[in-house]
Amino acid sequence: MALAAAPALTIGGAPRVNLLPRAVTERRQRAGLLRKWVLGLVAALGVVLVATGGAYALQLAAQQRLDQANADTVTLIGQVAALQPVNAKLKLESELGDYRTQAMGTDLAWATLVSSVESALPADTVLAGFTLVPGGNPVGDDPALEVGAAGELTITSTTPTQIVDIVRALRTVPGVLSVDGWESTTDTIGYSYLLRIVFDQSAYTGAYAEEVAQ
Repeated sequence: MALAAAPALTIGGAPRVNLLPRAVTERRQRAGLLRKWVLGLVAALGVVLVATGGAYALQLAAQQRLDQANADTVTLIGQVAALQPVNAKLKLESELGDYRTQAMGTDLAWATLVSSVESALPADTVLAGFTLVPGGNPVGDDPALEVGAAGELTITSTTPTQIVDIVRALRTVPGVLSVDGWESTTDTIGYSYLLRIVFDQSAYTGAYAEEVAQ
């Protein structure tokens, strides 16, 4: 009976022998390393190009937005410049309105004042002259509390009249704040009485105030 052959024990592979010269091997290694460096450099250059392109695109977009903003600013400046004449006209109109308010706000109702004084005078006395100066512009809601006009009245009479009677009569005139006898004289024509009188702001016409309210 034949015995089976024992299996052969193999350790490691078939032996390999590098027969290339050492210079060739080193040259190949250097070539492989150079290829790796070239690939790395190309990859880095690609990253730089991509980053540069992105930065340029952002800069271009920002420049376009800046140009648009500058164009809008120029347009707005032009529009504002075009409105300057209108603003100047409105300012002038406002100033003229304020001036008119100051000038017309103290306009006195002369005819009403004169007729109210004449109607209150005692018999045989005449309003011969007057000097009235308007007060300030209305500032409150009640015109009866503010001085509207103040000045002097000259009353004449052909017969003697007590100045006290004239003062008392004029104090009943609506809108009169105060009346005081100041001076009385006599001449060949008759008797003359000088009085000081103060009216409240109901003496104003109020015409301009009514126009503004409308």
